Amino acid sequence: MFTGIVEELGEVVAVEERTDAARLRLRGPLVTQDARHGDSIAVNGVCLTVAEVADGEFTADVIAETLRRSSLGALAPGSRVNLERAMALGARLDGHLVQGHIDGTGTVTARTEADGGTDITVSLPPGLGRYLVEKGSITVDGISLTVVEAGDDHFSVSLIPTTLALTTLGHKQPGDPVNLEVDVLAKYVERLLGGRTAPAREEADR
Repeated sequence: MFTGIVEELGEVVAVEERTDAARLRLRGPLVTQDARHGDSIAVNGVCLTVAEVADGEFTADVIAETLRRSSLGALAPGSRVNLERAMALGARLDGHLVQGHIDGTGTVTARTEADGGTDITVSLPPGLGRYLVEKGSITVDGISLTVVEAGDDHFSVSLIPTTLALTTLGHKQPGDPVNLEVDVLAKYVERLLGGRTAPAREEADR
């Protein structure tokens, strides 16, 4: 579990293509300070398991399902990535509860400079719009953000200078892909409400 508060802007050192998979080697001196084999580190919002760690770098394997659902397959040596270690129990929850399980990818469609920050609009894959509400939370490339506008096929967020300086969103331009994870609480509520209403409908049909 993560918070969506990026700890470090890391860099892809190497990408090893494998059959329906890939192994990434990434530089992140901060997140590797106490990292061990088997630990979880979010890379652009994707929860990956540390395979090896040494000299401020770590490697992680990315399976076909993750490559299909996320933008990690587009990474190349030199790509910048948002890095966050798994949250510790008892620590402050400055963002929101983030699983690191990507629901799909969106595309930056607009970027507008605003007073004191930048507004970004992102397209939504079909079916995800129902989980967003204004002032709710969404994770974009591993960053916990507040939704400003929630549409059926898009949403917008406002970024403060600190977010622009310390994350990949400072460099994203229209046309660039981003990983998206909606608030898991919304999905649980939908599931629970669906389960409660089904028996009522069945009883009415008898």
